[in-house]
Amino acid sequence: MTDRPVQRTTARVVVLDPAGRVVLLGARLPDPSVPPGEVLFWYTPGGGVEDGETLRGAGVRELAEEIGLVVDPAALEGPVWLRRHVGAFGDQVYDTRETFFVLRDVVHEVVPGALTELEVLADEPHRWWSAEEIAASAEVFVPGDLPALLAELQGGPWTGPPRVVG
Repeated sequence: MTDRPVQRTTARVVVLDPAGRVVLLGARLPDPSVPPGEVLFWYTPGGGVEDGETLRGAGVRELAEEIGLVVDPAALEGPVWLRRHVGAFGDQVYDTRETFFVLRDVVHEVVPGALTELEVLADEPHRWWSAEEIAASAEVFVPGDLPALLAELQGGPWTGPPRVVG
């Protein structure tokens, strides 16, 4: 494993349906050199910001790639949350800085679009979850306090500064 973490800036989108359920992807790949296993944790669509891309631009690109949803960057609300995570993937440690946006009232059948080779390998499931289902589940969710965070979003459009979450 290399000693120095690679800094990675990411954009993530909390996609909510009219009932307030959130679509999450199930991470199954702990290391790119091993076959995917059971779901390790559930997380929002999103990924790395490419050179010359804005956070909003990355968020909408990732939505199209990962769940087949095409939206205008102006439709994203926020940013609402900021999260930092340092962890290993394979033999590399990443220092990931995540910015979360919200997209509300989405009615969409998830069909992945242009997945990367690694995303195809990971073969991740998706599911629409209510805050109550998340709170009652033994599964791991990212961010960690997702039910309470989702409850904060139910109050309507986000008007404050982004909140730092764990």
